Amino acid sequence: MQECCMPRLFAFSSPIAISRLAKTVMVGALGMFGLIVALNNVTDYNSNFQFVRHVLSMDTTFRGNSLMWRALPQPVLWHLFYGLIILGEAATGLLFAIAAYQMGTRLLASEDAFKTAKRFVPAATALGFLIWFFGFSVVGAEWFLMWQSQAWNGQQPAFRFFMTMLAVCIYVQQPE
Repeated sequence: MQECCMPRLFAFSSPIAISRLAKTVMVGALGMFGLIVALNNVTDYNSNFQFVRHVLSMDTTFRGNSLMWRALPQPVLWHLFYGLIILGEAATGLLFAIAAYQMGTRLLASEDAFKTAKRFVPAATALGFLIWFFGFSVVGAEWFLMWQSQAWNGQQPAFRFFMTMLAVCIYVQQPE
């Protein structure tokens, strides 16, 4: 191996470089997650569209509940909601991917440069939180009573998604 390359390789063995690399990989994985979820929803539109349709129409909630006035039986609204979800998933994935790229290009840069590269992580996390917490837990589970459905309750997966994003965001924001 040439001598000129040795210092650069050894720089990756420092605790700071390892921490930065771990953060970058985690953020990149979240980017891939958001983009793959959006891609899946576009290329297999009907699978999760059925989920949205059943949640919004409230057709699998407890019989006779007094909150059925909230139901949205209009297909155009189902498609609109689903389109917003897909757009939010894609934007979340894209923001995480941009952050991972910027972090990756600054792994061995100064502390300030790497800190600047992390700037999209909180924004991506906030958007993901809006989709998977507000969208699924507040709007879906509570407003449209998704929690009452045995077949169409997405609370647990949504919880795992936004808690993972929050944990990674907190870790990434810590100093190396």
